[in-house]
Amino acid sequence: MNVIIPLAGFGTRLRPHTYSKPKPLVNVAGKPVLGHILDKVLREVEVQKVVFVVGYLGEQIEQYVRSAYPDLRSEYVEQKELNGQAAAILLARDLVSGPTFIVFVDTLADAALSSLRCEACDGLIFVKEVEDPRRFGVVQVGPDGYITRFVEKPATLENRLAVIGMYYVSDAARLMDACAELIRRDIKTKNEYFLADAFNIMIEGGAKLRAREVGVWLDCGTAQSVLETNRYLLEHGHDNSSEWRNGNCVVVPPVNIHPTARIVNSVIGPYATIGEGCHIENSVVRDSIVEAGAEVVDHVLAKSLVGRDAVLHGRPRRFNVGDNSLVGFDED
Repeated sequence: MNVIIPLAGFGTRLRPHTYSKPKPLVNVAGKPVLGHILDKVLREVEVQKVVFVVGYLGEQIEQYVRSAYPDLRSEYVEQKELNGQAAAILLARDLVSGPTFIVFVDTLADAALSSLRCEACDGLIFVKEVEDPRRFGVVQVGPDGYITRFVEKPATLENRLAVIGMYYVSDAARLMDACAELIRRDIKTKNEYFLADAFNIMIEGGAKLRAREVGVWLDCGTAQSVLETNRYLLEHGHDNSSEWRNGNCVVVPPVNIHPTARIVNSVIGPYATIGEGCHIENSVVRDSIVEAGAEVVDHVLAKSLVGRDAVLHGRPRRFNVGDNSLVGFDED
């Protein structure tokens, strides 16, 4: 099976971190988001080739993949004009054929992928039921179980199956033809060529697409959602607190601490990820991600993202605090 991973966006909701690195390389629970996606796909699917649709800082994506997955057959195409998902997918037209899996890089889910090739339909769209679908793209499903239409940001609440950004098609050429037709007819949503509209063209042409619901859908598009995803992953298989031995520190699981991190007189956790080569001293770090090479001294961090090679130095403070006082507490 071929895999297409579009990741050309600027990641504006994660700035300032994405000024210097692409969003897929943000560290979550011990590895980049892209690494979590690739691990799942490679574990569950027999992959022939992965096509990365890159853009801003795309060379960092290629460097990471070639270093971390040296045996992976990969191709890279650049999306120079950010004019939509369907346009991004169409760039891979000459590189894929047959059964193809598409996953957007800010999507982590518990979707079962091992049985994709056994599906008799033309495609599977992975969805999650949400309380308020009005800020998502959703699918309408007919009585026969097949999708009748994709709707972007519906005005009503009756269709609650939100599209999460994971798709399987049994024939890549058919999807590529629909993407090309979409662009030829200049069908745009919010001035972009949406993949949902290409799937609508496939349905109009007789394609049978089914929705498959997932139990867990994690997003990595904002600082808050990155921290939420970090918490979930640390609780589900990425806690390495048992491997950490340092008499000067207290480690409160779950955490993920890179073995090269230097931690002195500090409390780490819960829900902390500490990257490669970090230096943490006289600090408390919880519910936070500290990226590779960062230095945190004399600080208390909570619900924080600290970028690569950043330096945070605090200073001791003197307090004279009376009864029933609150100092430096979180809002929530």
